[in-house]
Amino acid sequence: MAQGDSTVAFKTAPGFCPDCGSILPLLGDSGGVSCYACKRNWGPEVFGDMAMSYSIPFKSNNTYAQPKQTDDKEEDGDGPIVERRCPQCQNDKMSYATLQLRSADEGQTVFYTCTKCKFKETENS
Repeated sequence: MAQGDSTVAFKTAPGFCPDCGSILPLLGDSGGVSCYACKRNWGPEVFGDMAMSYSIPFKSNNTYAQPKQTDDKEEDGDGPIVERRCPQCQNDKMSYATLQLRSADEGQTVFYTCTKCKFKETENS
């Protein structure tokens, strides 16, 4: 098939190249798109009646605001509170967060933060 030939090789879903079947990139500024695989150029009609919209989420204005101060300083944690003794100040409450830092067949890493002195420690479970 010649580059300027308007026939298509087969029928595809909108957003796919009708010539080779590869997924097409989004429309460019010119209103057309060029297939990465076969290099054929297509107009916006190749996307059919697909409605395309973009949304860019922004953080709310108070995302980085200081948290409200509470009267109970001991319960000021960064996550769920557990009964665990802080090795630095001997407080018996720590908050924790978990992350999977190692491979999937190994345990998770638990990050503990003292609710009183903010001492941090980790545990590989």
